[in-house]
Amino acid sequence: MPSKLFAVTLLLLCAAPVVAEEDRQVSYYRDVRPIFQAHCQGCHQPAKQGGDYVMTNFAQLIAGGESGEAAIVPGQPADSSLTAYVTPTDGKAEMPKGKPPLSETDRHTLNLWIAQGAKDDTPESAKAQFDQDHPPVYSLPPVLTSVEYSPDGKLLAVSGYHEVLLHHADGSGIAQRLVGMSERIESARFSPNGDKLVVAGGSPGRMGEFQMWDLQSGKLDFSLPVSHDTIYGGSWSPDGQQVAVGCGDNTVRVFSAATGEQQLFNGAHEDWALDTTFSKDGSHLVSVSRDMTMKLYEVKTERFIDNITSITPGALQGGIAAVMRHPTEDQLLIGGADGVPKIYKMFREKDRKIGDDFNLIRAFPAMPGRVYDVAFSPDATLVAAGSSNDQQGEIHLFNAADGKLLRKLDGQQGPVYSLAFSPDGKQLASVGFDGVVRVNLVEDGSLVRQFSAVPLTGQPVSAN
Repeated sequence: MPSKLFAVTLLLLCAAPVVAEEDRQVSYYRDVRPIFQAHCQGCHQPAKQGGDYVMTNFAQLIAGGESGEAAIVPGQPADSSLTAYVTPTDGKAEMPKGKPPLSETDRHTLNLWIAQGAKDDTPESAKAQFDQDHPPVYSLPPVLTSVEYSPDGKLLAVSGYHEVLLHHADGSGIAQRLVGMSERIESARFSPNGDKLVVAGGSPGRMGEFQMWDLQSGKLDFSLPVSHDTIYGGSWSPDGQQVAVGCGDNTVRVFSAATGEQQLFNGAHEDWALDTTFSKDGSHLVSVSRDMTMKLYEVKTERFIDNITSITPGALQGGIAAVMRHPTEDQLLIGGADGVPKIYKMFREKDRKIGDDFNLIRAFPAMPGRVYDVAFSPDATLVAAGSSNDQQGEIHLFNAADGKLLRKLDGQQGPVYSLAFSPDGKQLASVGFDGVVRVNLVEDGSLVRQFSAVPLTGQPVSAN
């Protein structure tokens, strides 16, 4: 027999009034905005205004686009053109363009919000808007998480807040600012021929975003929402046809560089996937994660193939933050929480045994703290690694062949989060906690150039 307390509770629940769906108060910021963010804003944002319609700004969202009709008429869902655009006919809707229609639940939420007056309840702290004409203004330098040379060595792509800044590599100033939706930019990588830039980032805990920029026009080709948290570690296939990212939802994904179509999805990791790289022929993908593993996938079949690193408990100490493939061979350079850069074979040549770490080729001398980024020199004779330890950072340069520490680079003032060799291998650029871009000579480690990554208080960047 049920207890007396249980019976009373059941009676109270049964007697409680049921709130009709039509009486549910719909919040724009909590309920409607996430729908637009997931399905619409990639094509309707300041950097890419499909139909001259911007859906990231509330006033423009209401006003509509090139048709001249109000997209949203408060209190009148039937008279709102946006409602017609998202309502399917014979299973297809005008918006989202080229994608499945919004679910019936999402359409009902949208209609209910319009019927209730289409009110904007966005918190003031979340209303900051940036675009190419209104880029971020910095009073303090941001933490920098990504730096990359263009293939011709003329530009440096540096992460900022809501943007990627393209600097002239000689430190003479900013060539271009690519402003998008993502608050945090985790990686920005040039295509093999240098005409595109893929950006991985997002807004922590809210969205991940995959951006593809055309560098000749300075325009955003497309923006894709990816999961509900930041994405990381963008990488290009050798032929420039595909791009991979790691995600904060523990998945790894590959997209068509031309269309943004998702071509691989795998959830083998048990924690955030932080970096990716393709095999030299593009047939396989490698990812590293906070779960202390480096994993191998076959791109065509989307199958998980192997744990490249040892899976023996305790064999690896902490997560792996960065991976880079050897320029001409299927060997992998990694760095992570244990402070020890390592080189691994990509493909296993004998059966796995408990306790083995067979694919390991070489471990380099330990660095202080955590290693956040690693890089092969273009000719693969050198290995560079950047670390963070108790608010200090170091860059070490090693001989790739025997693992010997050659030198420490001069001038580091704080944690180092990203580094990159110039295409000719003579210089190494690095960024980190203090918002400064530093360029060192590889030959002797001397600091030859440093400059602020962003224009502080709206003033132009100057080299020093």
